[in-house]
Amino acid sequence: MINTKRVIVVLPAYNASKTLEQTYQEIPFDIVDEVVLVDDNSTDETLKVAKEIGIKHVLKHDQNKGYGANQKSCYAKALELEADVVVMLHPDYQYTPKLIHSMSYLIANEVYPVVLGSRILGKGALRGGMPMYKYISNRFLTLFQNILIGQKLSEYHTGFRAFSREVLEALSLEHNSDDFIFDNQMLCQIFNKGFEIGEITCPTTYTNESSSINFKRSVTYGLGVLKVSIQYFLHKKKLKSSRLFK
Repeated sequence: MINTKRVIVVLPAYNASKTLEQTYQEIPFDIVDEVVLVDDNSTDETLKVAKEIGIKHVLKHDQNKGYGANQKSCYAKALELEADVVVMLHPDYQYTPKLIHSMSYLIANEVYPVVLGSRILGKGALRGGMPMYKYISNRFLTLFQNILIGQKLSEYHTGFRAFSREVLEALSLEHNSDDFIFDNQMLCQIFNKGFEIGEITCPTTYTNESSSINFKRSVTYGLGVLKVSIQYFLHKKKLKSSRLFK
């Protein structure tokens, strides 16, 4: 808890049994009140590990619904538990939980309502092992998005994010995709509602256990990012409305 504000960490998990314990052990429980794990029908022992290490709030999808659907369940449960600050952390240890302090305090002290852990600020991405084709596509997509959306984020594709309760309650997340494009739809919704987004430098670690999508799905994701950015641009210019931004 920070300044009487409840901090809840949500873990959208899929086949994270090998890295879940390491991630969980580094969560700063001096400020974190609860941890929520949503298992998207993993085929490994993610649920078993979650119970063994003592995660109290564990939910399981009866079928694999996708990364976006997992986040929807995470945020719904966090709000049900009366979270004031919600930190979304991947349990694959690609992002360090040690930044939860910094991200949470920025929100709890009302500096920013949303904070992203950026792999691009500094040299954390390539040094941490991000594949070169992912780095190049990240830079291209981010440039395109900043131009169309009218912002100056260093990247739109990080999976380490923190939100105030006010932000989560203001967004129509049910209209978003259940797949990976959910992240970008959510950021566009945040900007559409007039919220500001802060960023902090985040080191990253790519290993064989790190969550990643293959090249084919990366192309599909990239095309989806372009589509969402164009939808937002047309909506802001009042040329074509989208239910994403209701």
